Amino acid sequence: MPRSLDGLVLAPVADQAPGQVGTRTRFTYHERDGRIWADYAGGDVVHGHLVGTRDGDRLDFRYVQLKHDGTTSSGHCVSAVVELPDGRVRLEESWQWESQPGSGTSVVEQVR
Repeated sequence: MPRSLDGLVLAPVADQAPGQVGTRTRFTYHERDGRIWADYAGGDVVHGHLVGTRDGDRLDFRYVQLKHDGTTSSGHCVSAVVELPDGRVRLEESWQWESQPGSGTSVVEQVR
């Protein structure tokens, strides 16, 4: 199993659709006994939380966020944890909104 996510800061490698998580967003992860959670903010997101579980190199979590325009949104994400050759962590994500239409994929990587 790749190393723990506890205390790691990750950021998207590319911007998503306008008004969503982007390269200025930072996720601070925590992990304990198969449980994961993170706080995130930056770009269009004022405050976000995610919470879920980890089983080996697979994360399964729900997320909720507040944007600068005052709207909220929520969804579900499944991620594969990958260790990069330089020792950093990458999450390869498949997500789907639950509060609005839309789904997609994204990649976040540990910030140096």
